[in-house]
Amino acid sequence: MLITGASSGIGRGLAVELARRGANLGLVARRKEVLDEIITEIGGSENANGDGRSANVFAISGDVQDADSMRAAAEQLRSRFGKIDVLIANAGIGGNDDPTRLDAAKFANVINTNVIGVSNSVAAVIPDMVKRASGQLVVISSLAAYRGLPKSAAYCASKAAVSAMFESLRLDLKPCGIDVTIIHPGFIKTPLTAGRRAKLPWFLELEPAVKKMVRAIEKRKKSYAFPWQLAAIVRTGMVMPNAMYDWIANRNSFREQNGL
Repeated sequence: MLITGASSGIGRGLAVELARRGANLGLVARRKEVLDEIITEIGGSENANGDGRSANVFAISGDVQDADSMRAAAEQLRSRFGKIDVLIANAGIGGNDDPTRLDAAKFANVINTNVIGVSNSVAAVIPDMVKRASGQLVVISSLAAYRGLPKSAAYCASKAAVSAMFESLRLDLKPCGIDVTIIHPGFIKTPLTAGRRAKLPWFLELEPAVKKMVRAIEKRKKSYAFPWQLAAIVRTGMVMPNAMYDWIANRNSFREQNGL
């Protein structure tokens, strides 16, 4: 199993939880020294479990924006474990857009990480999965994929793109024996949401949120959006008239102009 963006936040949480369940993991991030710290933490967690299962966890330095880097990371992992049965494309960054001064470079960085990074990760594992006629692709998208939110143009665009990308992949790869899962989380306590002054609705701690994601991955769900209360509100927004949606969204912004 390969997890991108494993050095912090959701990626780190997934690595710890999946290792506790005995999964063989390749953790990919630019900061290998941080990944090594996580592996040490995972080792302590395994010993504390006492359930007889032991994960084999491998740290790989890689940059999702670099296609060659991701191909090399996938090859390292296949050399160690023989195959990659699951990709969790998690690497992503946030963005807070000043609507009056759009920074094209910052916008491009969000797209390059959150969209191109995902496509590079998929491209690195797909040929072998197709050859073996088995595997699972998972992307950590967001409820922000459903409609545009204030001060979030780049982030919403990136998450909408990867959700649509994986929906297409699900259709195209089903005949190849490859499952595709799209995870749409709401607000989770991670570095991405740190420092927010606005009250975040149905704000989840990382550990229970990660357990929900892992259950969805294990069940090979096509799509999973949570928490259900916020997901229901967001889905309702998809069918609202634009004037109504604009009125509600502008009065319920969860981003500060100078925050994350």
